[in-house]
Amino acid sequence: MDRLDKEAYELEHLHPAASHSANSVGRAFDEIPDAWRTRFERDRDRVIHCSAFRRLMYKTQVFINHVGDNQRTRLTHSLEVLQVSRSLASALDMNEPLCEVVALAHDLGHPPYGHSGEVLLNEKMKDHGGFAHNRQSLRIVNILETRSPDYLGLNLTEETKSCLRKHEVVTDTETGARLRFPLLEAQLVDLADSTAYHYHDVDDGIREGILDPVKMMDDLEIWATAVAGARKRHPEEGEGSLLWRRAANELLGVAIADVRVESKKRLAATEAKSAREAQACDGRLIGHSEAFQSQVALLHKYMYENMYYKEEVNWHVRRATELLDKVFDALLNKLDAVPQRFFENADSDHRAVCDYVSGMTDRYVDAVGKELGVLPAY
Repeated sequence: MDRLDKEAYELEHLHPAASHSANSVGRAFDEIPDAWRTRFERDRDRVIHCSAFRRLMYKTQVFINHVGDNQRTRLTHSLEVLQVSRSLASALDMNEPLCEVVALAHDLGHPPYGHSGEVLLNEKMKDHGGFAHNRQSLRIVNILETRSPDYLGLNLTEETKSCLRKHEVVTDTETGARLRFPLLEAQLVDLADSTAYHYHDVDDGIREGILDPVKMMDDLEIWATAVAGARKRHPEEGEGSLLWRRAANELLGVAIADVRVESKKRLAATEAKSAREAQACDGRLIGHSEAFQSQVALLHKYMYENMYYKEEVNWHVRRATELLDKVFDALLNKLDAVPQRFFENADSDHRAVCDYVSGMTDRYVDAVGKELGVLPAY
């Protein structure tokens, strides 16, 4: 199908409240539409081919990148969010390419060393506008990731950029009126994000010996249900790494199924006939059932108490973040070590350094630290 065929298919087959590429508000810099790809497919391809996306391969998710070869990175996390998003988008008649681009781009702004790196940069930037990875993702696609002489950034559609404005006030791009919720595709990817990281962090935590899968069965109903499901499918499998891996997969499947069933129910009941009407509804149309959401909340709490704050994980992150701190300060004192392009669209030296440092991979921080004469902290 060419672009026009795809747009016609969307209008006929997607839910009326989904985002339709033919109705896109467009781009800040007007471009001739592609003959074969819809606007959102074009957005997706631009993200896949950008430098910031490739660097996610060497950025920490939970475990520092150099600690092992099997743990998830920001890149593999983004690909797993993509997979969950596509499964849900297809089942719920949402716009799949829009979900794809948001899934792939949602973590572009994450600095090295995961959440600890973000906390550090926010502290460094507290008098200069702060730092948050969601805002930085937008800064990357709007300004920093220049791919054309005609415009800054990737010139993505307004719909894609609105989906990346996580935790910010949602406004109608045409009228400026405040809307209650983001686009349905943004709601979907947000759930796919939490679903993916809960699944893969449990998987990584058990494999690394930080989480005890037997104890988890007593502590968490959601995990006990997942193990029971895995045992039902594989009754001959005794307790061991393969059972726990199957249980983690069962956890993922159960979570996706709950979103699918609950969201179908909400979508069937809504009177919203457009994406904008869906944003103005009294409640979100994509979500978990109330009962399952309470189990997810307990899992989230459990992961913080038994993994994310555990010393086996944090000492690597803490030591690495100390190095990031030293590199940031060293660059402020030696601005000629910062590539000139970072000053062109920064409102301060601090912002230029922050843009440079936040884009670094874990291993590049180490390399720059050595060049600057900063001794590695690990």
